[in-house]
Amino acid sequence: MSTPQPSMPQAQAAVPNRQPADGPSYPGYTSPIPVVRTHLGNAIASEWTKIRSVRSTIWTLGVFVLLVIGIGVGVAALVAANASPEDLNNDSPLSLGFFGLLLGSMCVITLGVLTTASEYGTGMIRTTMVACPSRGRVLTAKAVVFFAVAFVTTLVSVLVVALADVALLDGARTPTGQEWLKGTFGISLYIALLGLFSLIIGSIIRHSAGAITIMIGVVLAPLVIALFMVSQSLEGLRQALFEYSIPNQLSVFYSSSLTDTGPSGWDPLWIIIGVTAAAFACAFALLEKRDV
Repeated sequence: MSTPQPSMPQAQAAVPNRQPADGPSYPGYTSPIPVVRTHLGNAIASEWTKIRSVRSTIWTLGVFVLLVIGIGVGVAALVAANASPEDLNNDSPLSLGFFGLLLGSMCVITLGVLTTASEYGTGMIRTTMVACPSRGRVLTAKAVVFFAVAFVTTLVSVLVVALADVALLDGARTPTGQEWLKGTFGISLYIALLGLFSLIIGSIIRHSAGAITIMIGVVLAPLVIALFMVSQSLEGLRQALFEYSIPNQLSVFYSSSLTDTGPSGWDPLWIIIGVTAAAFACAFALLEKRDV
């Protein structure tokens, strides 16, 4: 029969004293890395680093500038070579920038979608959310950085086209101050907001190809559908599609609307602001509910 072994106080004494659970593990230690409270400015700096370091930004904005300036100046040169001064008396030279800008808007739409949707495709969004757990702050930072880049790029491009077109078309009338403001600053705001709307759609859809397809449909489908509505009973719908199509809203900034009714003046800008704000609220709500 075995007898119980006596307890060994030596073994108990060999166990080191532990720190209380709420006490510091390394008393007197100070981290050399400064700990600061992050804010929106830090998220903006991070998104600025992303957008300027990826190849898609250079390619899309490079093609955008090429289309806007190349087509805008090229069309003005063709008109100047084939039209007489009498034919240009009542035309504003700024309106010739419309053609390049309509095609160039596809590049801004593509970049806007890629700014958000590409991170979901690569899985990089998980790293982004770990670094900045505030999802609303991430979306806001992306929106601020993209809007600034799109607006500045568009403003510089359309300003170059406007100055070149005015110089090429000697017989055209001199644009008024209001036309200069709408044809440069106003149209740049509209294109930047259209790209921002694309960014938000990319955040909602989370798929680059799908979001780009949706945005191209939003830009072109209303006008194309209206062209094939020949039934008299659909005349009201056809007219509304013409008036509120994005190509027509772009032409309003150049005082050359496709219709005599519908948006005029600065109305297209207020429309795109309202639509973008509603989409942003929807994207923000979904971002807080869905997993990354």
